[in-house]
Amino acid sequence: MARILLAEDEDVLRMLVMDSLEDEGYDIDEAVDGTEAFEKIQANEYDLVLLDYMMPGMTGVEVIEKVRQLPEKADLQIMMLTAKSQKSDQDLARKVGANYFLAKPFSPMELISIVGEILDDK
Repeated sequence: MARILLAEDEDVLRMLVMDSLEDEGYDIDEAVDGTEAFEKIQANEYDLVLLDYMMPGMTGVEVIEKVRQLPEKADLQIMMLTAKSQKSDQDLARKVGANYFLAKPFSPMELISIVGEILDDK
């Protein structure tokens, strides 16, 4: 079973995403801010990390920058989930090491489909 970390500070969206992915059989861990997300990434093994762009503590971009400095996490798949859907935001996220980018709002089915494709490729 694939293990996913979801870092999202909006409670309702976090619960919706968690419930949707758990219904598909994924093992989901959660973080409510960037600092907690980074700590969990350091301490655990994940197949995929879903990161909100704008979070308290550290932004998703800051989390990715720190994660990409850890040699043991070099291959970690990271998807940004964000309302910041300007091309410049996507370019920055990819520049620091995001593998995927999904703009909010998104449907749970769209997310499930993309997560399935990512994890099937592993």
